[in-house]
Amino acid sequence: MRQTLLIFAKQPVAGRTKTRLCPPLSHAAAAELYACFLHDTLALARQVPASSRVIVYQPEEAASYFAALAPDFALLPQQGADLGERMDRCFTTVLGAGPGAAVLIGSDIPTLPASYVNHAFALLGKHDLVLGPSDDGGYYLIGMRRLHPRLLREVTMSTPTVLRDTLAIAAELDLRAALLPGWYDVDTPADLARLRAELAAAPPTVAPHTRAWLATFAED
Repeated sequence: MRQTLLIFAKQPVAGRTKTRLCPPLSHAAAAELYACFLHDTLALARQVPASSRVIVYQPEEAASYFAALAPDFALLPQQGADLGERMDRCFTTVLGAGPGAAVLIGSDIPTLPASYVNHAFALLGKHDLVLGPSDDGGYYLIGMRRLHPRLLREVTMSTPTVLRDTLAIAAELDLRAALLPGWYDVDTPADLARLRAELAAAPPTVAPHTRAWLATFAED
């Protein structure tokens, strides 16, 4: 089965990236930290033996930035008026090209174990939908074998009920859904504090770029 790993990403730009972390971070610092998230997420993706790895990026003019950042990844611009439409369009591009499985993750989960992504692809051997629940009520990962636009276009994204609403539509469509263990996106100051605590207890090989930046920032 052809397996495609999709990574949703933005070009790190001060004032446009991770603004919910400001304060305690400045806009410039939040962009720097997100750049580290990107490096660590791409390193995670390289541990997944997918048939192809694709950065689904924005803005559209950031193609050269991502081509230099990750020349071993394919690139696909995000297209659509909102997050749900952008996600649906990238799944349409990938799954519309032929049979296979596609898994999409964000780029603000620098400590996510690669084994979770590998397990998602394995689950898609017998399930129609795989979701990785996040602690904010959404999901950090979604995987499908066939196109189901309602799952993305009929759910109001970035709300505390995204996971619940997605599963409700999956049930209406009679889809076989599987859930991964929970994880968290780094969106808020509380998430940042959790990330610091996690990295303090984790092996030094976990999220090395993020770890190094946080150590430097702590000294300021």
